[in-house]
Amino acid sequence: MSYTQRKIFTVRIGGGNMVVRLLIPDIYAVGAHDFDRRLFDALIPLPHGTSYNAYVIKGSEKTVLIDTVDPTKEFDLVCNLVRLGISAIDYIVVNHAEQDHSGSLPMMLEIFPNAKAVTNEKCKDILKKHFDINDDRFLVIKDRDTLSLGNKTLEFILAPWVHWPETMFTYLREDHILFSCDLFGSHYATSGLFVRDFNVVVYPMAKRYYAEIMMPFRSSIKVHLEKIGGLQIDYIAPSHGPVYDKPSLIIDAYQDWISDTVKNEVVIPYVSMHGSTQKMVDYFTGALIDREIAVKPFNMTVTDTGDLAMAIVDAATIVLATPTVLFGPHPLVLYATYLTNVLRPKTRFASIVCSFGWGGKAPDMLQSMLTHIKPELFEPVIVQGAPDEEAFRALDALADTIANRHKGIGIL
Repeated sequence: MSYTQRKIFTVRIGGGNMVVRLLIPDIYAVGAHDFDRRLFDALIPLPHGTSYNAYVIKGSEKTVLIDTVDPTKEFDLVCNLVRLGISAIDYIVVNHAEQDHSGSLPMMLEIFPNAKAVTNEKCKDILKKHFDINDDRFLVIKDRDTLSLGNKTLEFILAPWVHWPETMFTYLREDHILFSCDLFGSHYATSGLFVRDFNVVVYPMAKRYYAEIMMPFRSSIKVHLEKIGGLQIDYIAPSHGPVYDKPSLIIDAYQDWISDTVKNEVVIPYVSMHGSTQKMVDYFTGALIDREIAVKPFNMTVTDTGDLAMAIVDAATIVLATPTVLFGPHPLVLYATYLTNVLRPKTRFASIVCSFGWGGKAPDMLQSMLTHIKPELFEPVIVQGAPDEEAFRALDALADTIANRHKGIGIL
């Protein structure tokens, strides 16, 4: 018995999260759930786990595996293929080189020695840097190339910078299925194959996923949505989360998220060390509410960064509130500022509320970090020590400025 066969036997006897599900006839979901994972890329919180989706398509002449799974779940994938009775795979499509998609590719190529890894040139180059794979194991495709499985045809659609520069989609022409890789995904482990309770359950998970992962590439996503706009799509099968059998739900949501339309909302990431910043945030929150502006304050000492990321998807304004540590902002507010900048939301306006003891340049440091979103900056409110009546008047003035600018763009 080979090493791989022993591991398969061990997993089948010892348990594991293995299940094969029928998407439509001859097309199967064979990926893995990770209900217990709570952190992705050592950065992104996963309150509801995630899934690593892979799909088998049985054509009349060829069998293909669409993507693999994270290496931590590779034997779940192997066992699912065993359960499905797959004795040969002709092609393994690699839509994206990141390891949660491609990490099991070396094992798949070992188990199926005649299989070709089908991907684009840039993805091939990245895969070769991660794994020891010979050139002769690749079938390199270009944009809009097709691959026949006999009675089924795969069409490959390059989608650079929908996430990474080598990402692509795979479209199954006859069955109108878009295997969309990270686009339209959600970090959400669920026993159901298809999206159900979209508005209550899946929408917030998909929006969180967009905010944390896809939002920096908003302009590229606009281009790629136009690119697939002419396709008939009956199913969207992403690499994470459930499958959409009503694709318009997520396509319409993305059209909203990537648009330039903002909402009458102010997001306030903040930290308070000795109470002064907290008093200003509390007062300022009330002032905005009085002006009929939705407010979302986030105390960064207890905030799930995914919740913050999701909040800034639509907000017209962000106000960073910080005490001064030595001569600069609190590190957690620095992190919130950095996160906002790299995620590149469509935020229009920004300002800073700052308290200090003996000096520092916290407001200047925070303003200098907002290079990617380049918002219109309003006059900061800076207070030495505890806020007084003058400070509260300044916060009222800032609230007035925000209200007037929100009215000016027609959202208040």
